[in-house]
Amino acid sequence: MTERYQTIDVRPVAGALGAEIHGVDLSGEVPGGQFAEIRRAFGDYGVIFFRDQALKPEQHIAFAERWAPIDVNRFFTHVDGYPQIAQVLKEPDQRDNIGGGWHTDHSYDVEPAMGSILYALEVPESGGDTMFSSMYRAYETLSDGLKSVLEGLKARHSSRHVFGAARAQRSDDTVGRITNPHLATQDAVHPVVIRHPETGRKALYVNPGFTLGFDGWTDEESRPLLDHLYAHASRPDFTCRFRWEPGSIAFWDNRATWHRALNDYPGQRRLMHRVTVRGSALEGTVH
Repeated sequence: MTERYQTIDVRPVAGALGAEIHGVDLSGEVPGGQFAEIRRAFGDYGVIFFRDQALKPEQHIAFAERWAPIDVNRFFTHVDGYPQIAQVLKEPDQRDNIGGGWHTDHSYDVEPAMGSILYALEVPESGGDTMFSSMYRAYETLSDGLKSVLEGLKARHSSRHVFGAARAQRSDDTVGRITNPHLATQDAVHPVVIRHPETGRKALYVNPGFTLGFDGWTDEESRPLLDHLYAHASRPDFTCRFRWEPGSIAFWDNRATWHRALNDYPGQRRLMHRVTVRGSALEGTVH
């Protein structure tokens, strides 16, 4: 697909998803034609990466706003003076990281986020990579029989069990970095198989972080099938892995990918700034 681009250098990083984009300076006004190609690459690869960027908070926000209005996160500590930017931080003396399990951002919202733009300021000497997995490939490789079952289902998603009052009772030292448990009141029901609003491709839309069960099923009834889908969707051949450097950016499509941050850098600091952009209600597939 790289021949589709004239103004950017697109370098795929894995077979299933992901590409690095070179030849772009996101600190300034990206020309319209180049921005259109970046948007096309976002659709083609599900997650796009940029290196060697130097963004002030205002520039990070401005790039995000070219895509959609910003979805201000309710639970992350914000960067001082910039409520649009969530701070993703782990200090050397802290044990737990944020986002360490497979998940899809904001799937608990009735209108889930389009995507998230994560910018690295400080990274460990080694470790702290982020993994991504393609929910297009997860869906496409299911049997026809299971596809038929799933396309008739919806699933329940919630923020309560992740960000609510129970968090403060855990032996979890993200308490303090994750705040506002009283705001964790979001519940949503989405199709298990969605048709992506821009690409038209079908994608699996459940995730281990926020999905509770299938609509009309108990959690216990849902668990065996969800566990099967989670194991299938995290197959290594559906994934890519991004090694961070200061000034790196990852922008992932929450409607087509999962992600998880690896917690393999004890005693080191990792500081990222994240801006999330709004999406719209998800439509199920058409038979």
